[in-house]
Amino acid sequence: MGIIKLVVTVALGLVLTACAAQPQPRPMPDDPFYAPAYPEEIAPPAVPNGSLFNGQVNGLYSDIRARSLGDIITVVLQESTSASKSSSTDLSRNTNVNLPTPQVLGRDLSFRGYSLSADLNGGTNFSGDAQADQRNQLTGEITVTVIRVLPNGNLIVRGEKWLTLNNGQEYVRLTGIIRPQDVSSGNMVASTRVANARIEYSGTGSLADTQRQGWLTRFFNGPLWPL
Repeated sequence: MGIIKLVVTVALGLVLTACAAQPQPRPMPDDPFYAPAYPEEIAPPAVPNGSLFNGQVNGLYSDIRARSLGDIITVVLQESTSASKSSSTDLSRNTNVNLPTPQVLGRDLSFRGYSLSADLNGGTNFSGDAQADQRNQLTGEITVTVIRVLPNGNLIVRGEKWLTLNNGQEYVRLTGIIRPQDVSSGNMVASTRVANARIEYSGTGSLADTQRQGWLTRFFNGPLWPL
């Protein structure tokens, strides 16, 4: 019965994992979510006010920096993370119980000549040691466009870059919020200055597929596997 229960549990877990592990949509270029925003083609009519300049202009000695819908900003990827953790646990417990021979009217009580005294000794020991060390680094550049200008002047940017290689494609996607003050004169900003940043770097094709575990392997390495 125990083997049957184990087989039923494993089969049920495989079915649930297969249902939950539906293949995710493969990323494709020209995703509408990352499509650039374009400014309005029709300029507002100029209001005659006697000035030589009309509309939004920069100062005579100022740089032309991105500040409007559809403007282009280059984000310099300077992401580097490092995390390490270690833990050690050592537990022990010993139990000793002595039961003397019971007496009745001052005489030791026995059963068929055997003493009824007993000694119980028990002990448990647990020792555990765990270490984790993870490091990630991402460098490069990606050019994005301004898709929205917030009331306080901050810029919401979004964009993607695809590279087609021999055995597949690699892509970088980025979304976030940028302060105009952090944009350099060359319309560049460090990724560490992007608020609410979402940076995605991955690939498609045969090389990327071989680095992903199958759903059955994920089941045996997941929390549903009882062993």
